[in-house]
Amino acid sequence: MTDFIPGLELCGLFYREAVKPILDESMPGLRYGAALTGSGSEILGFDTEMSADHHWGPRVMLFLAEEDVCRYGEAITEALRHKLPPGFRGYSTNFTPPDPSDKNIQRLEEVESGPINHRVELHTIRGFLLNYLDFDMEESIAPADWLTFPSQKLRTITAGAVYHDEVGLQDALARFGYYPHDVWLYLLASGWTRIGQEEHLMGRAGMVFDEVGSALIGSRLVRDLMHLCFLMEKQYAPYPKWFGTAFSRLKCAEELSPVLKSALAAETWKTRERYLSSAYEYVAGMHNRLGITEPLPSKVANFFGRPFLVIHTGGGHADAIRAQITDAVVQRIAGRKLIGSIDQFSDSTDILSDPQWRTKLRALYE
Repeated sequence: MTDFIPGLELCGLFYREAVKPILDESMPGLRYGAALTGSGSEILGFDTEMSADHHWGPRVMLFLAEEDVCRYGEAITEALRHKLPPGFRGYSTNFTPPDPSDKNIQRLEEVESGPINHRVELHTIRGFLLNYLDFDMEESIAPADWLTFPSQKLRTITAGAVYHDEVGLQDALARFGYYPHDVWLYLLASGWTRIGQEEHLMGRAGMVFDEVGSALIGSRLVRDLMHLCFLMEKQYAPYPKWFGTAFSRLKCAEELSPVLKSALAAETWKTRERYLSSAYEYVAGMHNRLGITEPLPSKVANFFGRPFLVIHTGGGHADAIRAQITDAVVQRIAGRKLIGSIDQFSDSTDILSDPQWRTKLRALYE
């Protein structure tokens, strides 16, 4: 049985030991980039043996100038089909055709010889970004763009690995390194707004013996607190499959994770409130340590005299953060209701995964 090799490592070896020698021989002098970026658990470093059930295996993405894709693309694909080995480091290099009955996924399929149905994909940088983010790299990145780029996609194109670069790939991806400061402030203010809108409702539902409703609201509050932590530590949050895994690697997770788990496991609203209160206070302390506003209350209090413990009474955190925004465009956006980014107002898989929604959603901020 082959010992598991994480995808980023496997694909780097595959490029250097199998793909590059063929390109050097068949296309000497060709300028290109080689990378693994975009979708895939291996991009995030979260892949396991189970990942091999779809799209996973020895592969690489080649980035060429547009004229070189047209001129050499077919020749590169065919050279690799006939010269790649059928196996590499214990894994097949041959993939099945896309399966139309299973979302067009491809799996590894062993063959004894070529031609190889490989997954060495040819891209241009501009074409990749248009397809993945619906963004033209020749344009500047506006606040409305940042707010409609799903964080899960920003994480994947700033993770991964660049194995070779003669075409400016690294610089192009680096543009998405993290949100501009004032966009970040807007997202933080919006995150606190979400908490302020629901934190008192958890107890209110519980008080009328609706523990299911209270638990649902409590779980939403846990998720919103976790999102705030990603923002405070300036890490893009991945999609739900890896959300908890990525959170566990944040600096705050060692102390905060047990509290959040207890809040999720609570069977009564009073127990849930106790753990959520601890989490509120911890995250409020994180905010104060950022130093972006004057110190704000970091202890829970009753919600306007009602018997529900909250941290964000009156919107203090959101208003204080919003007041620090200086960029005129972001100020205009923040002057409206703080709906936040695409990740904060929607968890629709289709909206977050299909970049064609961005054109329509940008209108929310313009």
